Amino acid sequence: MMNKQMKPESLMMSHAYDAHEHQGAVKCPVYQTSTFAFNSCEEGKAFFELAYGLRDKREGEEMGMIYSRLNHPNMDILEKRLALWDEAEAGAFFSSGMAAISTTILSFVKPGEVLLFSSPVYGGTDHFIHHVLPQFNIGVVSFVKGEKEDVIIERVEKNYPGRRPSMVYVETPGNPTNSIIDIEMVARIARYFSSEEKKCVFAVDNTFLGPVFQHPLQFGADLVVYSATKFIGGHSDVVAGAITGSANLVGQVKVMRTFFGSQLDPNSSWLLQRSLETIKIRMEAQAKSALVVANFLKDHPMVDKVHFLGMLDADSEMQQIFNKQCLSAGSMIAFDIAGGEKEAFMFLDNLKLFKLAVSLGSTESLAEHPATMTHVDVSAEDREKLGISPSLVRLSIGLEDPQDLIEQIANALEVVKRANSSAIC
Repeated sequence: MMNKQMKPESLMMSHAYDAHEHQGAVKCPVYQTSTFAFNSCEEGKAFFELAYGLRDKREGEEMGMIYSRLNHPNMDILEKRLALWDEAEAGAFFSSGMAAISTTILSFVKPGEVLLFSSPVYGGTDHFIHHVLPQFNIGVVSFVKGEKEDVIIERVEKNYPGRRPSMVYVETPGNPTNSIIDIEMVARIARYFSSEEKKCVFAVDNTFLGPVFQHPLQFGADLVVYSATKFIGGHSDVVAGAITGSANLVGQVKVMRTFFGSQLDPNSSWLLQRSLETIKIRMEAQAKSALVVANFLKDHPMVDKVHFLGMLDADSEMQQIFNKQCLSAGSMIAFDIAGGEKEAFMFLDNLKLFKLAVSLGSTESLAEHPATMTHVDVSAEDREKLGISPSLVRLSIGLEDPQDLIEQIANALEVVKRANSSAIC
């Protein structure tokens, strides 16, 4: 039996897999099969009872393989390995980040109920909350960084008197401005709205800091949500989503996943097993480079403001929250360029080495314009309130040499500077 006190980066190489049970293959084979044979009818019956949530596991009982829409060996190993990073009882993987988000929310928030959520969130999440959930008669209430718990509670009770939120959904750091929400404070709000009859489930989207640099379960979250496309995948070659949490709550989501058909396929699961083996060294290297890039940006005359977790005001409440719940500033940087959309576009169109593309957390550096790309569907009023301005640029720092990245940023900023100087003349 492997020592469970080992670090996750050590266990990633072998946890939940015995090479000797697979003809000595050091890496798990891809199980490209749609269905699995049972040893007996009794075994098939037991597996289906567990899959449909008809009963709890008996002591020592393990869920077996049935059909690849429910489970398969590649996804099973992957889920157990991700759970180690968050010190969670269980994990679940999905065909995309939005599949993870939508399946999780709809597992706990039913028609006529209320969702409380932080803002900003990823643009796809924002659209799902504001345009899809209302079609199910689900009420939504938002809050932003810095708001106190009594203010948030009062807003919910004023907007939906007599109704308690079934879920609180928080994205921290928030996309794209790196806004921080106090996880412990929100856990208290979730407990306030819970009752003996119904728990208010608290989920945290931890995509920006990944399973390496922040562990929301330690601060009172019930579930952690990831776009696994990002740092968990890390190579821009897989689209996936994931959650971790208690076996009970993750099990409820897995039942919903079964009927939504939003599970992750074997090949993508295999690729993510590969990626989890290097996630820590990748994220640490990216974070180290991001600090170098952010320090360059903050002193540049063409940059009005840098949104980076390593540059919070020293005595601010945000810095205190960061110190408590974050292990690193990560590798996501947003900044406001002097000017507006025209200058931001000119910068991005002249930025070399970086790929002009959405997504984040990959080995290559990426750059995008949130207001017209990832967050274009966020209302203009909300974009202004949340600082998603026409001048905002978002960078995801990869594994290139940071000085090479800085040189390309400097060159692109110089193009903007010269263009503005020519226009003035």
